[in-house]
Amino acid sequence: MPIYYMELEALQIMITVSEKILFFNKSRTFFIQIFLFRFSEIVALVSLSTTFFLFIHTRDLNIRLAENAQFEASVSGSASAIGQGESSLNKDRRIEAERLADLELYGKLDPMELNNTRKAVKETLFFNRVPKVGSQTTMELLKSLAIKNNFHYHKDRTQKVETIKLSNSEQKHLSKLVNSFSPPSVYVKHVCFTNFTKYGLPMPIYVNMVRDPVERVISWYYYVRAPWYFVERKRAFPDLPLPNPNWLRKDFETCVRTNDPECRYLPAMKRDGFGDHRRQTMFFCGHEEDCTGFNTEVAMKKAKENVERHYAVVGVLEELNKTLTVLEHYVPRFFKGALETYWNEVHIFSKINRNLYKPKVEEATKDIVRQNFTRELEFFDFCKQRLHKQYLAITLNQDP
Repeated sequence: MPIYYMELEALQIMITVSEKILFFNKSRTFFIQIFLFRFSEIVALVSLSTTFFLFIHTRDLNIRLAENAQFEASVSGSASAIGQGESSLNKDRRIEAERLADLELYGKLDPMELNNTRKAVKETLFFNRVPKVGSQTTMELLKSLAIKNNFHYHKDRTQKVETIKLSNSEQKHLSKLVNSFSPPSVYVKHVCFTNFTKYGLPMPIYVNMVRDPVERVISWYYYVRAPWYFVERKRAFPDLPLPNPNWLRKDFETCVRTNDPECRYLPAMKRDGFGDHRRQTMFFCGHEEDCTGFNTEVAMKKAKENVERHYAVVGVLEELNKTLTVLEHYVPRFFKGALETYWNEVHIFSKINRNLYKPKVEEATKDIVRQNFTRELEFFDFCKQRLHKQYLAITLNQDP
């Protein structure tokens, strides 16, 4: 065979091979494109399925949470979470046993003897509210009840610097202001207990709220660091400086464990004004110098004395149903229908001051703080016991 034909045949073979290789490459590209397309469809399908699953799971979770919330809202009193799985008979027996135990412990309790409202000569209610004890929610409740129960609602204006410890002249001015409202009226203000009789004026009906003092101080710590807190403050007072970012980032755990001055709770340490957020006793003790020392016995005793003599009701945030029940019975002119109004209307506002930026604090850190809150804790327990006695006086002597 001539060399020419051999070259031609070789050329044809090369062309054929090249065509087959080209066809293979095109086919491979085509199959790769199909694979990628199908793979994208699979990924999209998996993503869609996952999203749908999460939607169903979240919906079911929300339904369960809503059912739990409805259940908790329907149960009143301190035994709201007890005995969910109990039979009706066992529950009745347990309630009766608790009633008899309380009757043996306290004997016969007279609601009138435990109610300072009877001493009032004027229908003026003074809520000298402690910060971070649910007072914002209580204010919303009072606003709703003002319409239902036909009384006037008054609130102190927002101030750039809140002063709770007043001079003698300021106390006199406050007493005259509260006394000037046409009864029935309610006045709300962050301020220490003030004795109106010092200025020849009748005492109002005092009410207030308390909370576990350690939980309260943690709540305050993160409340003043919440972004919306500064937005509100800046809107009200544009000239206020923005806080230091390092101060904002400081968490409570570190603050306590590094002995930071902000988280030192030293006995008898004094801070005047609203800056001393560390204790509740000052709001019940008064404006005297003896009331300003942190965790002192004299301030605690004075606070207890004022509660017994002058406060109609001191509620407890952790026992809200019991608090509302006692308020309804002991101060009916202002709190009639409080329990129903709260659960039907006001509890939706209970997240007003709820801080989503507050992280969980370890119990070990709380225990460190509790060591220096001994008298604050004693005062809190005193208020809880007093509220419980007032509650028992309503129900204890009733026939089972």
